Amino acid sequence: MTHAPLPALQDLRVAVIGLGYVGLPLAVAFGTHRATIGFDVNESRVKALQSGHDSTGETEASALSAAKHLSYTTDLAEIAACNVYIVAVPTPIDQHRQPNLGPLLSAAKTVGQVIKRGDIVVFESTVYPGATDDDCLPVVEATSGLTLNQDFYAGYSPERINPGDKERTLTTITKVTSGSTPEAAKLIDALYGSVITAGTHLAPSIRVAEASKVIENTQRDVSIALINELSIIFSHLDIDTNAVLDAAATKWNFNRLSPGLVGGHCIGVDPYYLVHKSIAAGHIPDIIRMAREINDGMARHAVGLLVKKMIQKKARVNGGRVLILGITFKQNCADIRNTKVVDMLDELGSFGLSVDLHDPWADASEVRDTYNIDMLARMPDATQQYDAVMLAVNHADLVDLGAKALRNYLTPNGVFFDMKAAFSESESDLRL
Repeated sequence: MTHAPLPALQDLRVAVIGLGYVGLPLAVAFGTHRATIGFDVNESRVKALQSGHDSTGETEASALSAAKHLSYTTDLAEIAACNVYIVAVPTPIDQHRQPNLGPLLSAAKTVGQVIKRGDIVVFESTVYPGATDDDCLPVVEATSGLTLNQDFYAGYSPERINPGDKERTLTTITKVTSGSTPEAAKLIDALYGSVITAGTHLAPSIRVAEASKVIENTQRDVSIALINELSIIFSHLDIDTNAVLDAAATKWNFNRLSPGLVGGHCIGVDPYYLVHKSIAAGHIPDIIRMAREINDGMARHAVGLLVKKMIQKKARVNGGRVLILGITFKQNCADIRNTKVVDMLDELGSFGLSVDLHDPWADASEVRDTYNIDMLARMPDATQQYDAVMLAVNHADLVDLGAKALRNYLTPNGVFFDMKAAFSESESDLRL
C-alpha cells in the first residue's frame, strides 16, 4: 500500500481538542488565519466561548472576536472534516504522584474516531519522553484502524503557555515542533510558523521535543527548591531570606528567585513525569526527586513558621482565626490548579486554627467544586479581627491595599505573614 500523501499547507483545516489555558489561545491564533474548530467535552465552556467569554481571563473578548475562522463545538462529527488534530488536554498526576494519562489517552481515542488517511495528529500536552509514540499513538491506531506513517502522521509541539503573563503570549514564544517523518515534521513546523511570530525550532525527533519540554519546568523546579531550602536554613538562623537575596543579587551572575509555594499545572507536576520515566528506565533521579520533596513541603514549613511566631507573640493558636489572602497558584492569574495554598489550609486546621479565605482573582464556584472550600466574596468587614493574616498570593489588588490596611485586621498580638515579601521587612512580622 502506498503512503498517504500529506495535504498542502494552505489546505490544512485545524481542530484543537481541549479549550483550556493551552488549547484556547492556540485555537484563536489559528482561527484568525484559517478554518479552525475548537472542540471540548465541557458544554458550559463551549457555550461561554460561543458567547465571546473566556472564563479563565487569559484571552480577551477582542481576540475571540478577531478569530473569524474559529468555531466551537462539543459534537465530534463537526471536526471530522478537519485534517489536523491538535491535542491540548491536561496531563495531571494522581494521588500517588504518578502520571495520569487518562485525559490524554481519552483524547487520543477521540482523534482515532475521526482521523482519516493523510491526516495529522499533534500532541501538545506535557509528557515524559516516549509517551507520544508508546502510549498515545497506539490508541489512535487501534481506534481508527489506520497505521502511523502509512495512513496518518503525527507530531509533538510542547505548549509553553504562561498563565497570567500578558507579555509573553503564545505567538511571541518560540515554538518547538517535531514530526513522525521528515516530511510531516516540515509541514507541522510550517503550520505553527504561520502563526508564531517568534519563530519555531524543529527538533530532530518527537522524543527530543518531549524531553525538551519536561526539563524546562524541571530545571525551574530544582532552582526554586534550592532557594526554598536556603530559606529553611535561614529561618533556623533567624536571618531574613529576602534580605540575603537582595545582597546576593548585586552580583551580575546571580539568578534571583524567591522562596514560596510551587503549585500550578506545570512546575509542580511535570517533574513527576520525568521521575516516573527515569525510574522505569533504571535510574533514580535524586536531585529532581529531592527538589519535589522540598517544594511540596513548603506549605507545611510556612505554617510551622507562622505558628512559631504566633506563640512568640502570644497570639491565640488553638481556636484562633487566620485570614488567607490568595488561593491561585500565582499572582494576577485565575488559575487554581494544583495550588499549594490548599495544603496550608489543611495544615492550619491541624493546629486548631479556623481560616477565612479571599482571592479577588479566583472563581468562587470553581474553588468550591475543586477543593470544597467556600471563599469570602470580598475582603472582610473592617471590624473583623484575626490572629494572623497571610498574604499567600501577591495579587496587585491585594498589594495595593497596603501593609497598614492588612495589619488593621489583626488582633493586638496578631501576626502579619507576608509570604511573598511584597512589603518591606519592617512592615511585616514574618516573611519566607
